[in-house]
Amino acid sequence: MKRLGYILAVLLAMAAPVWAQATFDTKAKFAVLMDHETGTVIFQKDADLPMEPASMAKLMTIAVVFDQIRTGRLSFSDEFFVSEHAWRTGGASSGGSTMFAELNSKISVENLIRSVIIQSGNDAAIILAEGIAGSEASFAAMMNELAEDIGLTGSYFTNPTGLPDPDMRVTARDLADLARYLIREYPQYYHYFSEPDMEWNGIKQGNRNSLVELGIGVDGLKTGHTEAAGYGSVISTKEGGRRLIGVIHGLTSMSQRADEGRKLITWGARAFERVAAYADGAIVAYASVYGGESGSVGLIGNGEVALYLPRGSRKCLSAEVQYNAPLRPPVLAGDQIAELRVFCDDRLVQVAPLYAAETVLEGGITRKAADALRQLALGWL
Repeated sequence: MKRLGYILAVLLAMAAPVWAQATFDTKAKFAVLMDHETGTVIFQKDADLPMEPASMAKLMTIAVVFDQIRTGRLSFSDEFFVSEHAWRTGGASSGGSTMFAELNSKISVENLIRSVIIQSGNDAAIILAEGIAGSEASFAAMMNELAEDIGLTGSYFTNPTGLPDPDMRVTARDLADLARYLIREYPQYYHYFSEPDMEWNGIKQGNRNSLVELGIGVDGLKTGHTEAAGYGSVISTKEGGRRLIGVIHGLTSMSQRADEGRKLITWGARAFERVAAYADGAIVAYASVYGGESGSVGLIGNGEVALYLPRGSRKCLSAEVQYNAPLRPPVLAGDQIAELRVFCDDRLVQVAPLYAAETVLEGGITRKAADALRQLALGWL
């Protein structure tokens, strides 16, 4: 994207003390806090370093299952067979998290999904993988294919459970992006992540994400733990007026995981304030259009442009508009063609999409000639 020199005076005029990200830190080795709507990362710590996913890899398993349901290849009422491999590798005798599935029984896809999310059932994840793809290896190929489609560039999956494998890896940023994908694409299924417990075969287990029960607005998504990787979680909340997604990993205990997760998500919800920067339909800036019937097009938000800014930070703010230049006609009203990028002391704190306010069609020969001369002059400059 081409960087423009727009510094928005309406933001710079807001006077208050300067904020710095140093006001928050975490004991987690890896961490991300992301705004769900825009994908803006507002806190990160070694977010792009590879790490062992543990059971947080099951979010990718769930993404594949939801994708199969959306495309009609699978339904919630389908039933899958509990193989000896699933029973031995992920069942009660394995010593890991399990739904206690009975050997040679059949279980509905919906109950398997609930077990993977609520109980972190390794047996449930393997049963889903075998039922959909025939084997864990084939299912892992589906996981990696979808991961590539989502844009998870730092991750590679080898099994549906997250059980240790030297070749499997993720990044904190990828896990946040994966959570964002699940929330955005499958809101009708998101309620599974906040269910408090699940009972199977007479054994009741609580949601392994203990933050769901704390009353702080956390409604998902997944925890994970192995001896080598430590304790981690992917969490989300709508407290503070917007949805946030947090990832922490590499902690030393369940209690530390809960404490650090609570601190991260609470800081994100409380340390930012909502600022109505532009009313619905207000022009934020203009973008040049090469060869159009008009030389520029107005840029507006999708409704009101509201910014979530660090409290006490307004004096440090600057902003710019970015877009791929030059735009060429036709530019259609409602097309997303630019971004408003807001900074605090050169640190990106929010990105807001901008859209064409009107349609700009192709211009006549005179307009094209004038734009060509202007581009030539700017090129020489």
